Amino acid sequence: MFQALSNNYILCVSLLSWLAAQICKTILNFILCGELNWERMFGAGGMPSAHSALVCSLTIATARQYGLGSPFFAIVFVLAAIVMYDAMGVRRAAGEQAKILNQLLDSWMQDEMDLGPLKNGKRLKELLGHTPFEVLSGALLGILIAMLFPIK
Repeated sequence: MFQALSNNYILCVSLLSWLAAQICKTILNFILCGELNWERMFGAGGMPSAHSALVCSLTIATARQYGLGSPFFAIVFVLAAIVMYDAMGVRRAAGEQAKILNQLLDSWMQDEMDLGPLKNGKRLKELLGHTPFEVLSGALLGILIAMLFPIK
């Protein structure tokens, strides 16, 4: 089974692009923040977008293997558009809302209000979506990897 999966050009290119983006994201976060945060290796959000890298490499690999006129290309192209639109839209908006809610909770905690179950210190996840630049960077990374990865 592993051999069959490892011989799957489209799957290998897609997963390699995701991994490359996650590694880049972890390294960039380390450079900017000065600490190694392993959550960046698996978490959503940040620079570059691993979702965009994965779906763009999936799209290019499918085009290379089956052609631009194939129904497979049409499906993955539409999927890629939806994923990248969602990353910049709904997921980014949810992250911005989480940031504001966390600020409100911090403010209330400083005022020593009794927040009941919110006193446990849990914060909402703020890094959910991406800026257009992060999506574009991930897309370009995925396209580059798919173009350089040899077809089996």
